[in-house]
Amino acid sequence: MPTKTHPNHAQLADQFAANEQRAHWHDNALWFVRQKRDRMARSLPEWERLRELAAQVKAHALSNLPEYLEQFERQATALGAVVHWAADAQEHNEIVHGILKANNVERVVKSKSMLTEECHLNPYLESHGIEVVDTDLGEWIVQLRREPPSHIVLPAIHIKKEEVSETFHEHIGTPKGNANPTFLAGQARRHLRQRFLGAQAGITGVNFAVAETGGLVVCTNEGNADLGVSLPPIHIACMGIEKLIPRLADLALFTRLLARSATGQPITTYTSHFHGPRTGGQMHIVLVDNGRTDLRANPTYQESLQCIRCGACMNTCPVYRRSGGHSYSNTVPGPIGSVLAPAGDPHAHHSLPYACTLCGSCTDVCPVKIPLHHQLLAWRGELAEKKLIPVGKRLSMKVARVILGTPWIYQTAGWLARKPLRILPHWLTHNRLNAWARNRELPIAPKESFRQQYRKTKADS
Repeated sequence: MPTKTHPNHAQLADQFAANEQRAHWHDNALWFVRQKRDRMARSLPEWERLRELAAQVKAHALSNLPEYLEQFERQATALGAVVHWAADAQEHNEIVHGILKANNVERVVKSKSMLTEECHLNPYLESHGIEVVDTDLGEWIVQLRREPPSHIVLPAIHIKKEEVSETFHEHIGTPKGNANPTFLAGQARRHLRQRFLGAQAGITGVNFAVAETGGLVVCTNEGNADLGVSLPPIHIACMGIEKLIPRLADLALFTRLLARSATGQPITTYTSHFHGPRTGGQMHIVLVDNGRTDLRANPTYQESLQCIRCGACMNTCPVYRRSGGHSYSNTVPGPIGSVLAPAGDPHAHHSLPYACTLCGSCTDVCPVKIPLHHQLLAWRGELAEKKLIPVGKRLSMKVARVILGTPWIYQTAGWLARKPLRILPHWLTHNRLNAWARNRELPIAPKESFRQQYRKTKADS
C-alpha cells in the first residue's frame, strides 16, 4: 500500500501536471529528442540488425556473467587497476570512502554516474566530511538545487533557464536575472574549472566494461569525465556488473547505438577509454551487484539488465513526458525504471507498472530490444497477486473482467454509454470522487455500436 515516505506515482504526477505550462514544455522537449533519435535510426539501413545483434551480445554476456566478470578482473588487474566487489549499495559506499580515507582525500569531482545515484554516494561521502562536486552541467545544477536528476541522460530537463539563472545567482553569485544560456554555461565552466584543479580524486561511472581487455569506456558530451580523472592522481570507476560486454569488437556496436538512441547524435562528443591507471596514479574499479544477480535469475525480467541507459524509452513514453522524472521516486525513472524499481522494493514502487499505457513505444525504440511493456504487464499481474495495489483498483478490474467476459452485460454497458450516459453533465463524471478522470477526458461514444454499423454496412453492400 502507498506510504507517506513513498507517495504513489499518480499523486506526484498530479503535482507536476498542475503546472500546465511546464508539463507541455517538458513533453515537447522530450518529443523533440525522440524525433532526433528517429532521424538517426532512419539514416542507417542496418539499424534493426544492430539492435538485434546488441540484444544477442548482451544476452550472451548475462548468460555467462560470472566467467566474464572473472576475466575482466584478471585483465584489469594485469593493467594495474585494483578491482573491488560490492554486494550492495552500502558496501559500495564503504569501499569508495575507504579508498578516499586511505589517501587522505577531502575533495572529489564526479562525472555522471547513475550507479552512484542509485547508491546515494554523494550524501554518504558528505556525511563523512568529503566534498563531492558533480561536474556534468545538468548534474551540477540539480546538485546545487538539492534535487535528484529527473532523467538519466538529461538530468535537468525539468528546469528552465530562468530557474538555472536563479540557482546560479544564489549559489555562485552570478548577476540576478541573466538567463542567457551561453553566459550561464560560461559561468559554470569558470566555477567548475577551479573544482577540477583542486580535486584530489575523480569518480566516474562506466558505460561499458570489456572483459577481453579489462578496459573501461566512459561516454560524455562535455569532457568532464576526462578532466576529472586526468588531473587528480586517483580514479575510482563505479559500475554495475551488467555493464560488461565480452569483446573489444563488440564495443563499436554499442557506441553506434548509444548516442543515436539517447540524444540523436551519431556519437558522443567524448568516448574515453581507460586501461589501468596513469603513470604514478591509482585506478580503482568497484563492481556492484545491489540486486542485479537476483534480477538475472528471474526469467521474466532478466532482459531488463541489457539496458545501456540511453533514456530512449523515457523520451518516447507519453506518461513520463507528461509526469516528469521525479514522479517515479526512483533513481532510474520511466519505463525501464518502472521495471527495475519493483524488483528492488515492490511495496514502495507498486504504482510504477501502472504508470504506463502499454502502447509499446518504449519497446520499439529500445536499442537492445528489451520487451519493456510486456515486463510492465507481467509486473501488474505479480503486484495484483501480492495485493500490493489499492483495493479500489482491484475491485474496478474485477468489475471490468465481468463486463468484458459476459456478452449481454458488455452489450448493455455499451448501450448505456451510447444513450443515457451521453447526456450526463460533465461534473457528474469529473469530480474529486473520480480520481481516474481528474486528468482525462472521456471520448464521446458513437450513436451506434460496432455491430449495428457492421450490419448496416453489410446490408448496403
